[in-house]
Amino acid sequence: MKKGPTTTSSRIWNWGIVGPGRMAEKFASDLKLLPDARIHAVASRSLERAAAFARRHDAEHVYGCHEEIAQCPNLDVVYIATPHVLHHANTLHCLRNGTAVLCEKPWAMNARQAAEMVTAARDHQVFLMEALWTRFLPTITTAMTLIEQGSIGDLLSVKADFGFPANPDTKHRLFDPALGGGALLDIGIYPVFLALLLLGRPTEIHAAAQLGHTGVDEEIGVVFSYPNGRLAHLQASIRSRTRTEAFIYGSTGTLHIHTPWHGPSAMSLLREGEPLQAFHFDYKGEGYYLEAAHVMDCLDRQQKESELLPLDFSLQLSGLLDAIRQAAGIRYPGIDHST
Repeated sequence: MKKGPTTTSSRIWNWGIVGPGRMAEKFASDLKLLPDARIHAVASRSLERAAAFARRHDAEHVYGCHEEIAQCPNLDVVYIATPHVLHHANTLHCLRNGTAVLCEKPWAMNARQAAEMVTAARDHQVFLMEALWTRFLPTITTAMTLIEQGSIGDLLSVKADFGFPANPDTKHRLFDPALGGGALLDIGIYPVFLALLLLGRPTEIHAAAQLGHTGVDEEIGVVFSYPNGRLAHLQASIRSRTRTEAFIYGSTGTLHIHTPWHGPSAMSLLREGEPLQAFHFDYKGEGYYLEAAHVMDCLDRQQKESELLPLDFSLQLSGLLDAIRQAAGIRYPGIDHST
């Protein structure tokens, strides 16, 4: 097994990219905003595609096989951005070879796969985190601080949506159930994440989905209920454009995270009888550099998981996605749905 990264504050962290697609392009561009990070290696099932990505981002090592990147010399951490159904296998291979992993969401197709990944990370003492970049945006961190300070009183409910009209070409991965297509795993994970982050695990889950002719959920609505009377109202769609906003309701006020709430945006605090309080934040790039910087900070401190997005949180998230699929009748061919 390779040794873990050396942790000195002045070092440059060498990143590997597995799956040089659209998400990886955004992540790699954002990584250039961090002076202590660089793209060191790229792996794809297409050597030509990997080489083209490497040229664009000045990567030294190129591989025409996902698994080969784990043997790359001087590699510190890998960002996995392959299709959903490959996340589990790609992550396990890297972890078992001693390579730290930031895996794009959803990091697994079900909770069983997620549990195997967590076990591997802990058994091999290697860093692992799900790439839920929203957790590190200042809108979310500020909202959590305001809630803890009692700025909206007692937290009562969360409402969040994410929707856009997808490419109507049914050959696209979003319409392929064998690739984990549909609204829930691709974008519905964001509203579910927010509810779990702010309200915890629900005691009841109600869900309904509109299944398209390819079998994927083209729209889904979810309601979480909690024993203390709290509720979460969640929606995701790949057939229509929604407002893509989030509202956090309390007994004395409301936090409104403006569109697109899951990405870099602004926020408002509304309290009865008081002027609206606006929050604006300075962002660089796409915002992905924030999660990358957090990963490097964890590695620098020799942490095996993030304290802001711990492995057990992502395990719970995977379990909730499984429960929603079961309630809504969503199936993925060849995928074990047991939790």
